[in-house]
Amino acid sequence: MKDHQIQVRVRYSETDQMGVVYHGNYIPYFEIGRVEWLRNKGISYKSMEESGIALPIVSMNINYKKSARYDELLTVHTVFKSQSSVKIEFDCAIYNESNELLTTAQFILVFVSLKTGRPTAPPKYILELFKEME
Repeated sequence: MKDHQIQVRVRYSETDQMGVVYHGNYIPYFEIGRVEWLRNKGISYKSMEESGIALPIVSMNINYKKSARYDELLTVHTVFKSQSSVKIEFDCAIYNESNELLTTAQFILVFVSLKTGRPTAPPKYILELFKEME
């Protein structure tokens, strides 16, 4: 399955005085979605890092459509888009409790060796996951 959903409640500290989520706080919501997408596929990001592989963002594009507000329960949709050599791409979206689309995003991440700091091929267990999703 290429997609995953997780819910996140907006905390007061993530909003401005009007109760609107600050634009920079959407990035952690999307990160929760990506990390949980991996976990749902049996991959622990922590274990991946412990084995010497990181997955930093190299490109992101976020489109804000409507504001999220304090105490709303948001649903973060994360969809695997593609994988090529050292890159992985995701399409993401956030919806509010009324199922209104609030934000969309596209992320490109690169597998990086923590030893060298350079791009590296994904581990075999991740390549096997990608093959299953074709």
